Amino acid sequence: MDVYEAVDSRRAVRAFSDEPVPHEVLERVLTAAARAPSSGNLQPWRLYVVSGEPLAELKRRATARALAGDPGDDREYPMYPAELMSPYLDRFSAAAAQRYAALGIERDDPDRPMKIAALNTGAFGAPVVLFCYVDRTMGPGQWADAGMYLQTVMLLLRAEGLHSCPQVMWTMYRRTVSRAVGADDGLVLICGVSVGFENGGAPRLRTGRAGMAETVTFIGI
Repeated sequence: MDVYEAVDSRRAVRAFSDEPVPHEVLERVLTAAARAPSSGNLQPWRLYVVSGEPLAELKRRATARALAGDPGDDREYPMYPAELMSPYLDRFSAAAAQRYAALGIERDDPDRPMKIAALNTGAFGAPVVLFCYVDRTMGPGQWADAGMYLQTVMLLLRAEGLHSCPQVMWTMYRRTVSRAVGADDGLVLICGVSVGFENGGAPRLRTGRAGMAETVTFIGI
């Protein structure tokens, strides 16, 4: 698989099979991903790879919180700006409607937030979740580095025939996650990334993207 194919085929998969992910594949991906860009070579990311019974227990604990209507832990950073304006709000609303319709959750379902949370805390059935942290002394530049690192990981996973789903939702239950992985208070959870083989029988969703003219300006050409 070449780079273009990896980029084009990467999407947030929300239905994984229970087929195990070989440990040697994860090691190969994460070894190669260390070459991701890093300003000053700080490599500010700290990754915890969770699978097997520890992941099953984490899913149970987080899902119990979600089903109990727990609003989650105090946020260390906002998922989105408090007031999204057009065109960002338009893109967000369209993607959300597509995503949860594909999952069979109606917009007017009174239990919609709880159902969405429970699907997320189950990692959509993924057998592996990567939890990415940064040291809380780091700034926006290092958070950008961590984002580039995670994108590199997700593209390498595609090269191995695997899929992924980045989930900021895990920050809602960050205390439960930190206890499970042993992360200390000096680290901030950025997100979790569910990893596995796609469940071929589930509906596929591919959200649209803005045209290049909306996001790119060429100067001097």
